[in-house]
Amino acid sequence: MSEPIDYDGIAGSWLMRVLITNDDGIDSVGLHTLAGVAVKAGLEVTVAAPHTERSGSSASLVATTSGGTLIVRQHPLEQLPGVPSYDVEATPAYIAWAAVRGAFGDPPHLVLSGINQGPNTGHAVLHSGTVGAALTAAAHQVPAIAVSLTAVHPTHWETAADVAQRVLAWLLEQPDRRPVVLNVNVPDVALADLRGITEAPLASFGAVQADVAEVGEGFVTLTFSEIDASREPDTDAALQLSGWATITPLTGPCPVPGFDLGGLTDVSGG
Repeated sequence: MSEPIDYDGIAGSWLMRVLITNDDGIDSVGLHTLAGVAVKAGLEVTVAAPHTERSGSSASLVATTSGGTLIVRQHPLEQLPGVPSYDVEATPAYIAWAAVRGAFGDPPHLVLSGINQGPNTGHAVLHSGTVGAALTAAAHQVPAIAVSLTAVHPTHWETAADVAQRVLAWLLEQPDRRPVVLNVNVPDVALADLRGITEAPLASFGAVQADVAEVGEGFVTLTFSEIDASREPDTDAALQLSGWATITPLTGPCPVPGFDLGGLTDVSGG
């Protein structure tokens, strides 16, 4: 997994303006790591990320404005000199939405979101700000990659960077540039201990299960418990726990084909 990638040898390489964003905030190690991957690939990089953590924001379009204008500040990153970088008082999905409309320069051809601290696996990706930014980009015809390092306090950023490099290089080689999201989860292990990269379906759960424990007058108590991923051994949640980096292609909201609405759609209005 550690052989260097020859980006110069990639056939038909896109042009490449790329937006880097996340939901952990502008000062996140993961954000800086992912931006470094894009710079190393020779892409034209712009960083725009929330000014503070926005985890769990999904694809919400929420922003702070002043006098009707979005609050955006230049935020130079010492480790990435010359890369335009901004902190934005908005959710990651809002940032992606604004970027594809030219808020931070010419619209990007690609959005990279992450590297998230903690897993984004299973159907719980619905709630992820990291994935929400990527899905928002894809909904506006811009392909995206969402990358997560599956520990709350991760240490093996080099492993996530290596996987992100390889997924990015693969995507740049593809002649079919459909606006899909590649949701990537990387176990927090040393690169030498990574078993490989594999495609995986979403688990039917997230990293934890939330339940209502008690309902009282004026309050509700919630409990959170870890999920036994072994119940679905071939899913993204289980495979990343066993040392695999997983990739799941995602799409945004779409109609359900073949759903029977008989008896409803032929009702006359009025």
